[in-house]
Amino acid sequence: MGLSKEERRLRIRRRIRKTVSGTADAPRLSVFRSNKEIYAQIIDDSTGKTLVAASSRDNSVNEENKQSTATAVGKNIAEKAIAAGISVVRFDRGGYLYHGRVKSLAEGAREGGLKF
Repeated sequence: MGLSKEERRLRIRRRIRKTVSGTADAPRLSVFRSNKEIYAQIIDDSTGKTLVAASSRDNSVNEENKQSTATAVGKNIAEKAIAAGISVVRFDRGGYLYHGRVKSLAEGAREGGLKF
């Protein structure tokens, strides 16, 4: 019997986190995707602090489908990050494939002005 989807994702996530680490000059943009919502946070791993966070649960995000919601969350976190003085981040897809909602969030963040 093979791995469950969640075990597989966690294994991939650990592999990604070996190489992707946020610093003060380039913090980590971490993505979490649930069935209904999508969350993003910018983390400085050297201090262990979350600098900026955004999610589809915010009142400012009202889109008709999950893909456009993810793009809106990406733009929202980019806006907050630039206001906090962050322009360069490292993208942590959290073990998810760079596809669908994760890709939409990344493209929204790039449109909002973040570089990664």
